Amino acid sequence: MSKYLIDNDIEYFIDSNLEKFTTMRLRVNGDIAIVSSLKALTLLIKFLVERKINYHLVGWGANQVIHNTNNTLFIKLNFNFDREYLKESKDEYVLPASVSLNLLTSHAQKFGLKGWEVFTGIPASLGGAIFMNAGTALGEIGNLVKNVKILQVDGSIRSYNVGKNSFSYRKNHFVKTGEVIVEATLYHLGLDEGIKSKIKDYLDYRKTSQPLNTKNCGCVFKNFDQKRKAGQFIDSIGLKGLGLKGLKVSQKHANFIENFDEGSSEDFLKLVDVIKYELEAFAGIKFELEAKVY
Repeated sequence: MSKYLIDNDIEYFIDSNLEKFTTMRLRVNGDIAIVSSLKALTLLIKFLVERKINYHLVGWGANQVIHNTNNTLFIKLNFNFDREYLKESKDEYVLPASVSLNLLTSHAQKFGLKGWEVFTGIPASLGGAIFMNAGTALGEIGNLVKNVKILQVDGSIRSYNVGKNSFSYRKNHFVKTGEVIVEATLYHLGLDEGIKSKIKDYLDYRKTSQPLNTKNCGCVFKNFDQKRKAGQFIDSIGLKGLGLKGLKVSQKHANFIENFDEGSSEDFLKLVDVIKYELEAFAGIKFELEAKVY
């Protein structure tokens, strides 16, 4: 592994072990850049576009599996953020894309921000959560986003005002290929003391119903709809505990695959194919992956 500082705000790692950059910790090597300013990111994207090098944002590494690293640079944003900004409640919050949802959840719990409970327990950056319209049983983050600042491939910033058709289930409809979310404005639905206990109760629920302390990528499959949930089908056909090398379908929640050893992305994809085959044979439904495979 070689490390280069190609800009004061860019650390560039060549042929690095990328395990620590995803929550599932699958074995894979590749190139990654950690970028700490918008100016540096703009220069980096320009460099990559001119040389036709693929790139992907890794965020906090949840809901994604790194597989093919050929001619690809993975990028992690680490923009500066002064936590003093969260010392008091506001009507709206202008936040960098790299800020942690866990930090925002703590802020919401402290001040009782109604609506922000929907992203409780999601291990993601704000930008990554907006990109995939992350959510829980309580709701989706897209309903709380007012505006998104997006770095376009030509180096300019596009300001996008969110509307009623901007999001759907686990998807946004405004970020184009190659563009990067760099900032967002969030709002809440008022202050409510009950939010504090609601967040605590939901965190407790997630701890008992999901494998939060193991190496996994979150939910593997999207639910087909509210009545046909992937985890329930996987459980009903007896696939809990199904394993391949170091990977196993979670005994706690069947829509999670846990990495107990040193599983690889190839192992993950093989296990996913088995589950997909069994799901379609049993339920007659093709469940779509929620985890992004790069």
